[in-house]
Amino acid sequence: MKKKFDISLFIAVIILIFFGVVMIYSASSIWADYKFDDSFYYVKRQLVFVIIGIFLMIVISKIDYNIYQKNSNRILLICFILLILVIIPGIGSIRNGSRSWFGIGSFGIQPSEAAKLGMIIFTSKYLSKSTKFLKSYKEGVFPILGILFIFFALIMLQPDLGTGMILVMSIIAMLFIAGVNMKFFIGGGVLGLIGVIILIIIAPYRMDRITSFINPWKDPLGTGFQIIQSLYAIGPGGLLGTGFLNSIQKHFYLPEPQTDFIFSIISEEFGIMGVIIVVSLFSIIIYRGLKISLKCKDSFSKYLSFGMTFQLAFQTLMNLMVVIGMIPVTGVTLPFLSYGGSSLLITLVSIGILLNISRYQK
Repeated sequence: MKKKFDISLFIAVIILIFFGVVMIYSASSIWADYKFDDSFYYVKRQLVFVIIGIFLMIVISKIDYNIYQKNSNRILLICFILLILVIIPGIGSIRNGSRSWFGIGSFGIQPSEAAKLGMIIFTSKYLSKSTKFLKSYKEGVFPILGILFIFFALIMLQPDLGTGMILVMSIIAMLFIAGVNMKFFIGGGVLGLIGVIILIIIAPYRMDRITSFINPWKDPLGTGFQIIQSLYAIGPGGLLGTGFLNSIQKHFYLPEPQTDFIFSIISEEFGIMGVIIVVSLFSIIIYRGLKISLKCKDSFSKYLSFGMTFQLAFQTLMNLMVVIGMIPVTGVTLPFLSYGGSSLLITLVSIGILLNISRYQK
C-alpha cells in the first residue's frame, strides 16, 4: 500500500478548481452585480461547494475503495429512488426547463450527477464478479443494459439528454474494455443512433439545436445566439487574450457565461496560452486516472477507476466541442471550472475515490 496518494492528480485538480473560482467571478460579476447587486454572488455560492468538495475528496481518499463494491446495490437503489422523486411535481424543482433539481433553500442538488457515479460503481462490481458477459449477451450484457436503460429513461424524463449521453457512453466504454464482442457495439451503435434521432424528432427544442448547429446564422437572435456569441468570445482571444476581467461577451451577450460556456470566457481573456494550460491540466488528470487504472491489482478498482476517468474525459470533451461549435448545445458543464455545486461535488468525490485507489497500485 502506498503511504501517499497520486500527488500529480491532486495538484492538477486543485489548480483547476481555484482557477475555476477565479473565472466564475470574471464571467459572472457583471450579471451578478446587475441581478443581485453583488458581483461576488456566484463566487460565494461556488466557494461553499469548493470547501465541502475538497473536504470530501480528502476524506474519501482515505476510505478503502472496497466499501463501494460491498454497498454498490444500496448506492444504485438510492440513486434510483432520487431519480424517481426528482421528476415528481412538487418535489423536484424546474430550472432552465428541466425538472432535475431538489431545491434546498437557495441551493439546488442534481441527483442525476450522483446517478452517473452510482451506475459506474455498480457496473464495476458487475463486471468484476461475472464472466458471463464475455460469452452471452442474454445472460451477461443485456441485464446491465436493462438497468442502464431504466436510468437513462428516468434522466430523459427530466429531460436531460446531455447527462444521459454521458451515462450511456461511460457504461458502453466499460463494456468495451471488459472484452464484449465488437459485433455488439456495431449493432448497438446503429440502434443508439436511431434512438437519438427519435429523441430529437419528438422534442422540437432539440431539433432547433440541431438546426442552429448546422447554421447558427439562420436564427442569430434565437436558437443560434448562444453558439454565435461563444465564437465571438473565442475569436478575439489571440495568443494571450484580452486580459483578466476584460471579456466583452460576458457583458450580457453570452447567456450565463459562468456555466456551460465558461471556456469561451477563458479563451477570450487568456487566449491560446490559457487554453493550452487548461487543456494540459485536464490531460494530466485523465492521464493519471488511466495510469491508476492500468496499475490496479484487482478488477473492481480497474473498472471503477477507468469508468470515472472516462466519464470525466467524455464530459470535458463534450463541453469543449459545444463551445467551439463542433456539436449541438447539450447543456453539459465543464468539470471543475463551470459554476454548479452538484457537478463539482460528485466530480470531487470521484477524484477522492481515484486517489484512494492510487494508494493500492501494484
